[in-house]
Amino acid sequence: MADGSLIIYDKSNMIAPDLFGAFANPLRLRILSLLGAQKEICVCDLCVVLGVSQPKVSRHLAILRETRLVDVRSEGKWKFYSLAQPATSLHRTLLRCIGTCLTEIDELAADRERLAGIEPRLRCD
Repeated sequence: MADGSLIIYDKSNMIAPDLFGAFANPLRLRILSLLGAQKEICVCDLCVVLGVSQPKVSRHLAILRETRLVDVRSEGKWKFYSLAQPATSLHRTLLRCIGTCLTEIDELAADRERLAGIEPRLRCD
C-alpha cells in the first residue's frame, strides 16, 4: 500500500489488525477472559464482576461482536454473551492464549474468582 500500512485478510474476511486491536484493550481482554472461563455470561454479571457501568461494558462488547470474537443471544430483556467459535487459526490461537498464557495475570485471575463467587444474573432487574 502507498502509505506503508499492511492489511491482512484471512479466509473468513477477519482482519488481523482488528483482532489484535480487540485483544489489546485491557477491558476487552478481561471480558474475553471471563467468557473463556464460563460458557455464557449476562451483561449485568459482567458489570458486577468488572466493576464497570453497563454502557461501557456494552460498548466494548459491541466491538467484540464487530470483530466476531463473541456471540450474543437474547432472553427476554437480558443479553447473554459467549465466545464465538474460532473462524481461523489466528482466532483460535488468540483465544487459547487467554486460557493458558494469560492465566497468571493477577487482574484476570481476580475477575474469574469474582465471577465464580456471584449468583448468575445477580444485578439483573
